[in-house]
Amino acid sequence: METTMKRRTVGCLVTLAFGILAALLVSDAQPVKKIPRIGWLSSGHDPFSAQPPAPQRALMLYEAFLQGLRELGYVEGQNLILERRYAGERAERLADLATELVQLPVDVLVTGSGEPVVRVLQHATSTIPIVMAVSADPVGAGLVASLARPGGNITGVSIMAPEGGRKRLELLKEAVPQAGRVAVLWNAAYQGKESEWQETQVAAGALGVTLYGVEVRGPDDFDGAFAALARERPEALLTFSDPLTLNHQRQIVDFATQHRLPLVSEVKEFAEAGGLMTYGASLPALTRRAAYYVDRILKGAKPADLPVEQPTKFELVINLKTAQALGLTMPPSLLLLADEVIH
Repeated sequence: METTMKRRTVGCLVTLAFGILAALLVSDAQPVKKIPRIGWLSSGHDPFSAQPPAPQRALMLYEAFLQGLRELGYVEGQNLILERRYAGERAERLADLATELVQLPVDVLVTGSGEPVVRVLQHATSTIPIVMAVSADPVGAGLVASLARPGGNITGVSIMAPEGGRKRLELLKEAVPQAGRVAVLWNAAYQGKESEWQETQVAAGALGVTLYGVEVRGPDDFDGAFAALARERPEALLTFSDPLTLNHQRQIVDFATQHRLPLVSEVKEFAEAGGLMTYGASLPALTRRAAYYVDRILKGAKPADLPVEQPTKFELVINLKTAQALGLTMPPSLLLLADEVIH
């Protein structure tokens, strides 16, 4: 009997050992869940670096993207890896940074710097999905086949720049009816802005306004542009928004203030800095929406099948203090339409 008990004990131990070994083998066979890696490429300065300091806008947009991810259950460092690259306004660095992200590799590429950076990413990869957090006219720039069916590996959000340019001129004419000659300061090197310029010209013809275009293509062009504007002596100033003009927002507003020009732009910051009026989609809201595209792609959706979204709400911001300094009486109809009035 004692021998039988010993045999049973040994048998149980062997069975237990095999059970533990089998469990370990099964555990080892389970694939470790991959943490997705997202690449963020910007043409501007790194907002997390003090050298040189980036505009507050850059940090605001990136945090809006993070907020969008958090709302969808993604937390950086826990179930998501974010790789950030900033060109520091040096366009020549973008291609190398894009290649660096592609070679990591990343699962999705995201940019809030518009068409020029999307184009760089497009040249770097035809397979990794690219999400545009902001784009002016992706169809006109040839980045997507259509808004409804983008095709290829690019999708995201458009700010409807051409339509916005027309509307901003209409608002300017309503606020300053006597403005018959209007200058337009815009970045002619920015893909997607040509259609905005064309639409604004069409609107000018209908409104009886003479437009004078002043082009910039880089940071060194602003002194010459301001000199040209001073010579032409327009009665009002429009500016198209892109990373270049946004980075020189302070100089543009200061010039308009010095020459007593009603200034209308797209991004709220211009009105906050002293411009007369802004009308456009909320950039933080669009950037936050880009997280939705990242989520859909990580869950298996193809960029080609995800329609490019357009903003559903545009914000009108009026700086009443600036209007008073210019001797303008803002029409009550505009003030009623305004989402925000700065006193």
